Amino acid sequence: MARTATAEWKGDLMGGSGRVALGSGAYEGDYSFATRFEDKAGANPEELVGAALGGCFSMALANMLAKAGFVPTSVKSTAAVHLGKDDQGFLITRIDLDVVGVVPGIDDAAFQTHAAAAKTGCIIARALAATEITMKARLG
Repeated sequence: MARTATAEWKGDLMGGSGRVALGSGAYEGDYSFATRFEDKAGANPEELVGAALGGCFSMALANMLAKAGFVPTSVKSTAAVHLGKDDQGFLITRIDLDVVGVVPGIDDAAFQTHAAAAKTGCIIARALAATEITMKARLG
């Protein structure tokens, strides 16, 4: 199985513009230097990485909880992708996951155990193994 996405950039770094699209057609959007490195509204690759990690993590945790007999009402993950710069240029320095689970019948200790396992076990987190991923998980 392979999933696809496309990205096209036109022009130079500062004045150019780009467009990203998911192969499924579920999302398509413009991006630019300003949407990526400043605060202009629009898409950027780092938010897409955050969405991928949050989506993968939420599914993985929900699956682990259900297999343990705790079917979640909801698992919501927010990923804050931090950019920094080193001697080679810009990089993702850290991703902070903020997770809220609504899970009937589970205690916090069991929830934390499953959340920690999902953090290291989900497909996207494994792909991002070189990046520090922190997590704050709580029951809501």
